[in-house]
Amino acid sequence: MRSAFSQKFFAVSTALTAAALVACSGGSQASVGASTSADTAHLAAQAAEPRTGDATASHEPGPVPTSTTPLTVGSKSSPPSSPSERNERNENAGSATSPTPPTPPSRPSSDREEDPKRIGARHVLIQWMGSDRAGKSVLRTKEQALVLAQEVLKRARAGEDLGRLANEYSDEPNAGARGGSLGRFSKGQMVGAFEAVAFKLKVGEISDIVETPFGYHIIQRTE
Repeated sequence: MRSAFSQKFFAVSTALTAAALVACSGGSQASVGASTSADTAHLAAQAAEPRTGDATASHEPGPVPTSTTPLTVGSKSSPPSSPSERNERNENAGSATSPTPPTPPSRPSSDREEDPKRIGARHVLIQWMGSDRAGKSVLRTKEQALVLAQEVLKRARAGEDLGRLANEYSDEPNAGARGGSLGRFSKGQMVGAFEAVAFKLKVGEISDIVETPFGYHIIQRTE
């Protein structure tokens, strides 16, 4: 059995130990509470400060501008410039070389003159009996004359020389010696139907059969 002194000593030690535990526990709780309060205050302060490291945060307090229209150059955009920069650009633009006036469209080239004043031509004349100035040797009918004119045109279009065909078939006096050439002539010198076709031909072009009071003509412009 324990002595009375031992029992008393054990009771005192137990009491002291319990008091120490209570003191330590209270101090730790106080420290934790203080640390928690400090952390909370720090986080609150950070939340109140602007997030300058965040691209979405405003760097300076103030009202939001009502107009943020960018200045567009080509396909790239740049921020609005100051009035002085705009004035400088306008001055530079004014000092640039003035634009060249547009050149009027060129007229398309063509071998056919729109309104030639004088041309050269040759022809084969096939007459029928009774046509103007037909010789006594001309005994064919108008229908026969047309058939012959069609044959001459066919050969000319096939590439035969019209001068040689004139020497062979033309009823015009002295046509063979001249190869059917009429020389150069101006408007008003030939009968109307002949002139209307001849002046529309290109150089070297051969006409269709042209009928005048003198007979059937196959015309080629030479100049």
